[in-house]
Amino acid sequence: MGLKACPLCFYQRSFAMGVVAVLFVGLLTAKKHWCVLNLLALPLAVAGFGVAVFHVYLELSGKLECPSGVLGLGTAPQQSLAVFGVLLAVIAFGVARDHISDAPQSVAAIGGVVLGVLLAVGCIVSAPPLPPTPTKPYDAAMDMCRPPYRAP
Repeated sequence: MGLKACPLCFYQRSFAMGVVAVLFVGLLTAKKHWCVLNLLALPLAVAGFGVAVFHVYLELSGKLECPSGVLGLGTAPQQSLAVFGVLLAVIAFGVARDHISDAPQSVAAIGGVVLGVLLAVGCIVSAPPLPPTPTKPYDAAMDMCRPPYRAP
């Protein structure tokens, strides 16, 4: 689509690729390993979801304007949030389906969620500051998230 990744977009893409890699390995393994792979994908999905929530918040609060996503259905961060929501639901279902009554697995699932939240917070805190609000309209087409121009 010719879009450049802002730092928050980059973090979301990285977490999405990590989830896909872990789940792809799951397709190559025996079914008995799926529970462990769901637990490994859980923190990545939680972190990506958390960064996407923050990114959409910045967009909805008017601090960022972001380019349209695939087929123009919402913006790229909104689509990312939707995809991470679905991934998180599928992974959470997989974790819950496989021996949720097992105490060590329950602790691992809670630990995975906490780790994912910490990863998201770390990404948000370490992201570079937003560029200053522009004083004149942009002369280039929007190809990355940016602060919106507001006429005086």
